[in-house]
Amino acid sequence: MPRTLNPATRDALVERLRFYRDLGLTDFYRRPVDLALLAELTQTLDAQEVAPVIPEEHNVVSAPITSEVPVAETNLFGEEPVIHPHKGFTAPPPVAANVISPADRPAELLKIVEEIGDCTRCALHTGRHKIVFGDGSPTARLLFVGEGPGADEDAQGLPFVGRAGQLLNNMIAAMGLKREEVYICNVVKCRPPGNRTPEPVEANTCLPFLFRQIDVVRPQVIVALGATAATYLLGQRQPLAGLRGRIHVVRGTSLIVTYHPAYLLRDPRQKKEAWADLQIAMKELGLKAPKRS
Repeated sequence: MPRTLNPATRDALVERLRFYRDLGLTDFYRRPVDLALLAELTQTLDAQEVAPVIPEEHNVVSAPITSEVPVAETNLFGEEPVIHPHKGFTAPPPVAANVISPADRPAELLKIVEEIGDCTRCALHTGRHKIVFGDGSPTARLLFVGEGPGADEDAQGLPFVGRAGQLLNNMIAAMGLKREEVYICNVVKCRPPGNRTPEPVEANTCLPFLFRQIDVVRPQVIVALGATAATYLLGQRQPLAGLRGRIHVVRGTSLIVTYHPAYLLRDPRQKKEAWADLQIAMKELGLKAPKRS
């Protein structure tokens, strides 16, 4: 018989399983193992990470990095992505036909904020303090997408202002940019309880607003921070190892996948790999890392 776990222990084990899956580790060989419990936890994780269907008009394309990129030979993993359907997906709008002029972009983003309003479209609204829409330049060439707000973000109404946000600021600076020069947002606009992964119905409810943000800003490069952002932007569920080191195209924009800063705080050893991902984005943008004084 499988062991009975209290909810806190089960959540901790599911989070640990997610930690290993993000590393690309999907098989476990150590014994003894309660196989029934492992199967049950895996089913729980799978249920939390169901990927949406991305309609054809999203223009999702994945291509391997060319040999011109110096980090490519250590980051080519996996095959072409497979779309995993999710029956309850709410289709986002088609790609905007007309490019919005830079002068009009702040007003267009404000229109989206006004449409979201005091949102009660999903259950996340019951525990939030503030809706976290986005932050940064409406004319940014680089746009970061994370998973969802944490406690600090929920309190301030701005994305990435806690410890993970401080690390993201350092990552942006290492690329030779300032935070106010990029645009930062999340898949969901309200904090999930206990910082858990957003449920598919929650992410799918917010997804149309995210894609409208992208269409207004029209960045040259998007960086997906972590598995949840990559899942809902690309419409596939795959370990990050299979998505990193590749240039994907979403809504006419190059997309790079890397680790979430919160994950890097838990495992600083992966910062080198994250820097390799950012170098791919820098090459797309024609940026060179600033010289250290």
